[in-house]
Amino acid sequence: MKPLIPKIPTIAVTGSAGKSTTTAFIYSILKMRWNVLKTKRNQNLPQHTKRMVNSIKPSHQAIVLEMGLGRDAGKNHFMHIQPNIGAITNIGSAHFGKLGNSIESTARKKSVLIRHLHPKGKLVINKDDKNSKLLHTEKLKGKLITVGIKNKANYQAENVKYTGEGMTFQVKIKNNLETFFIPTFGHHNVLNALFAIAIADNLHFSVNEIREGLKKCNMPSRRLNVINLRHQSLLIDDTFNANPQSVKSAVEVLKNVGKNKKKVVVLGSMLELGSYSPIAHEQIGEYLADNQIDMIYTYGHKAKTIAETARKNGFPQEKIFPFTNRTALHKKLKQHFSSNSAFLVKGSHRMSMKETSEFIAHYSTKFSNNSNRHSTPSKKRKRAKKKKASKK
Repeated sequence: MKPLIPKIPTIAVTGSAGKSTTTAFIYSILKMRWNVLKTKRNQNLPQHTKRMVNSIKPSHQAIVLEMGLGRDAGKNHFMHIQPNIGAITNIGSAHFGKLGNSIESTARKKSVLIRHLHPKGKLVINKDDKNSKLLHTEKLKGKLITVGIKNKANYQAENVKYTGEGMTFQVKIKNNLETFFIPTFGHHNVLNALFAIAIADNLHFSVNEIREGLKKCNMPSRRLNVINLRHQSLLIDDTFNANPQSVKSAVEVLKNVGKNKKKVVVLGSMLELGSYSPIAHEQIGEYLADNQIDMIYTYGHKAKTIAETARKNGFPQEKIFPFTNRTALHKKLKQHFSSNSAFLVKGSHRMSMKETSEFIAHYSTKFSNNSNRHSTPSKKRKRAKKKKASKK
């Protein structure tokens, strides 16, 4: 079976983290000018690619495919289509258990995209990701493009700043320093946006089109969605999935958007990490102990290791709460809920941490610091007597 070789820009996005967000950024820019066919939600398996290929119409001017390249998925994706632009966001520990339990094995699986890219195609990689050096770029026949913030790259962000609504940063394009905004948070998302900028610029989109496309991007749900709660509190719902890399990025966001607030992390177990799982959870425990977090809640048997390691690394035991029962977790959260708090809720998809995120959002509407809520029984009785007297 020969793959379809489209004559229109056909972009394949893969990597250990950031695929969906990068895909969303690319699509948001390209649709400023073109009719674009894009992967729905995170449907990134070979059968989804086959379905996409069957839905291509003559009216489409570009195709944007998110691809999960695990096990033998790579060759199965590319049985159906040959992309002419590739983006590999990073190489990390996500899905380690399915990818051979090593960074080298993960890089090899992701490198399948390089082998199947059109000979005259373009590949974009992340210069800030040290593991991306393991990608088999020597097999690339086309053009290599790099993005980065810390390390010198073809498209390099500088003056990266948090704002109340997202991130601003600057990139030199055609010797002009251009300013961009994205409606989401984190340096890692600036890197994701750089992939979109690099691809759009190489497809001859104007700076204004790129700027407007990024600004108007509809961010994927449950990925660092910041929700303002009552009583000067906020919730960061990042419950779609979790791996060590993305948890650390989410904590960075919590520290920045939750400045001058009580910072609370609620972490579910990270799954699909294979033999790396114990070490990965220990790393997060160490990371939390070093990062000015006020309270740690964990949910799940594997996540207990996060709590235990944080304690061993000096985090106050009285501020650590490990749970394997969600009802008990929610009960304790209610007891400790206070105003001016910033909550980060995150965990692997199968941990259903969205239930906890929804609980916090719902409970914040009931929570109150006023005297009516927290008055003593004697005060309540006095008010009842006054009401009785007035009725008489």
